[in-house]
Amino acid sequence: MIDTSTLEAIKTIAPGAKVDVSSIASTLDANRDKYGINTNSRIRAFLAQAAHETAGFKTLEEYASGAGYEGRTDLGNTQPGDGRKFKGRGIFQITGRINYKDVSRHLFGDDRLLNSPHLLEEPVYATLSAMHFWKSHNLNALADRGDFEGITRKINGGLNGWADRLSYYEKMKLFVFNLPKGQMVAAVSGMLILGLMIYYVYRIAKDNK
Repeated sequence: MIDTSTLEAIKTIAPGAKVDVSSIASTLDANRDKYGINTNSRIRAFLAQAAHETAGFKTLEEYASGAGYEGRTDLGNTQPGDGRKFKGRGIFQITGRINYKDVSRHLFGDDRLLNSPHLLEEPVYATLSAMHFWKSHNLNALADRGDFEGITRKINGGLNGWADRLSYYEKMKLFVFNLPKGQMVAAVSGMLILGLMIYYVYRIAKDNK
């Protein structure tokens, strides 16, 4: 295990990063508690998925034009040009008018992303949009269980890029993050409680045989 900071972990697993990873790391660190991404298991899973979705932190915008999303009513793309306008942006590639609106309401309390979708390419908003997605889709619970496949399906809708995601995840497991003391105590306490619960379930099952 390697003691590290969020920034150093990103630099290590993505040495070819082209976006402002300092801003991404500082935004994640400053908002850990708000979004619950505040334990080693959660941070590792989040950054592994982030590394894949951004092509190794090289882009905060989908490479494709977005034309393929034109007319996708399931994404809320009901107006001409919505496909390209609301293509994937941000760390987790927020896509479609309806999702831009949701993120905009959460981040700004208004619909400004509908008029300025490129704001999601800015590192701070790209990170916050991903943290919002993570929390609103209950991915912390999956991270606590080590269900990285389940997290992938929530983000991707399938298992596209699975090998690459898993590679980043395995690399992230080498790191122990410098969390505040209170968070470390809470994390350890949670693990102990979970261990006791598993033990008692095992004993009850064994005694009933």
